[in-house]
Amino acid sequence: MNETYTLHRGTRPLVISVPHAGTEIAPEVAATLLPRALAVEDCDWHLDRLYDFAAELGASLIVPRYARYVVDLNRPPENTPMYPGQNNTELCPTRFFSGEPLYREGRAPDEAEVQRRVASYWRPYHEALQGELARLKAEHGHVVLFDGHSIAAELPWLFEGRLPDLNLGTAAGSACAPALRERLAAVLAAQSRFGHVVDGRFKGGYITRHYGRPQHGVHAVQMEMTWPSYLAEAMPPVWDAARAADARAVLRTLAETMLAWRP
Repeated sequence: MNETYTLHRGTRPLVISVPHAGTEIAPEVAATLLPRALAVEDCDWHLDRLYDFAAELGASLIVPRYARYVVDLNRPPENTPMYPGQNNTELCPTRFFSGEPLYREGRAPDEAEVQRRVASYWRPYHEALQGELARLKAEHGHVVLFDGHSIAAELPWLFEGRLPDLNLGTAAGSACAPALRERLAAVLAAQSRFGHVVDGRFKGGYITRHYGRPQHGVHAVQMEMTWPSYLAEAMPPVWDAARAADARAVLRTLAETMLAWRP
């Protein structure tokens, strides 16, 4: 365990990353935020618990300690927008997903503070993730990265309407082999419990786009789930055992499909 993340090292060619599951806020950051922000409402709630089947499958699992309000691990270090032309939150977010400010007046991070957080929180996570992908690729000849996320089903500031339950992203097919994308899409099509889409509004963030290099044996896939798919609707969202069991079954089948697939 590192002080900024926990890494369980597996033995098979699958790494599961849940970069927005952290809930802590470093004290020096908390002092600059509005009180509302301390509830970390835009966290990807309980994803470490939802993906806890990783160890049984022999997969690696990396989980951050700190919340995305400190630094967003799924944004590029250059802070370029993930979805140009649409509302986005930044590398060090300054707004809630509802659009309101996160920080006290005049306390938003300047460039020096952003770079401090990149060095202290962003870079260690990515160094660990890169190292784990390299280790397993060297051992098996290829590796799959499964990047797990979750979000409220309706967020007008970020997107119109209501999201499908399961949003599989492969950077429009560039982050993984076409055959793997087809097999994963078939898993979603074979179940009727959850609505789904492939490469819709959420095509994959920085992690999927940066690490997905199928031509070099690294295949990356993002899953963006809606909270009601596995949580009771409250704030903060509450673990719902029945919903979570259904969601976990689909996620586990996706992970098993990734492990069974060979380039």
